[in-house]
Amino acid sequence: MAEVIVTVSGKGGVGKTTATANIGMALASMGLKILLIDGDVGLRNLDISLGIQDRIVYHFNDVINGMCSADSAIVKDEKYIGLCYLAAPQNITGAEVNKEGFKEMVDKLRPRFDYIIIDCAAGIDDSFSMCAGAADKALIITTPELISIRDADRVAERLESMGITTVYLIINRINIDMIKKGDMIDIDTIIGTVAVPLIGAVPEDVGIIISNNKGRPLVLRPRTRAGTAFLNIAKRLTGEKVPIMADEKKGFFSFFARKR
Repeated sequence: MAEVIVTVSGKGGVGKTTATANIGMALASMGLKILLIDGDVGLRNLDISLGIQDRIVYHFNDVINGMCSADSAIVKDEKYIGLCYLAAPQNITGAEVNKEGFKEMVDKLRPRFDYIIIDCAAGIDDSFSMCAGAADKALIITTPELISIRDADRVAERLESMGITTVYLIINRINIDMIKKGDMIDIDTIIGTVAVPLIGAVPEDVGIIISNNKGRPLVLRPRTRAGTAFLNIAKRLTGEKVPIMADEKKGFFSFFARKR
């Protein structure tokens, strides 16, 4: 029976969809059955991050409205058999989706997967209520920017009001050189502000731009710093005890280990 996780952010452009794609791919690489649902109604992008945008025929609203079966709408990844994707509709808004129907669809899919991860739209609008309302847990994605951190705190409060008590924080695009110079908000300050347990810290990595353009998540290149970070997040979600970041003799990882 799948555990349903929603990835959320208060601010757009923090790398939430990239994180969803990489975490999903990492879990699938462990032999688990994963369904990624794009919850960004009208502005889906998860299919591009996975490189399957040309294979989309149906979306989840077609399933909800009985226009097709879930099997017809779900797209399977060609590399990892266990990774599947269900698209969001492009021509409607979140307010037009039947929220009860969405949750019912997700619940019916639970027995078929180990994890269902819903990539929610940024902000706390109708799509947020729909996606979070179907989830057991949440991952809040933020960057070390004051606006993003403040919005992440608001999202955490909203999740709590909805009864979602298992919530984790992912800090994306960390630049240790900037933190050392005092030009970027440090990790401990972010954790203290959002008041949510940290499950992962992802360093800034230009390889993410390349991987998104090619439709191949960076986690497929585990020797990259960001790829390693996403892999560790996936492992921690399954209960494996691994460090927030991999250990290296120099650089980002060792600095972070000293901070923690």
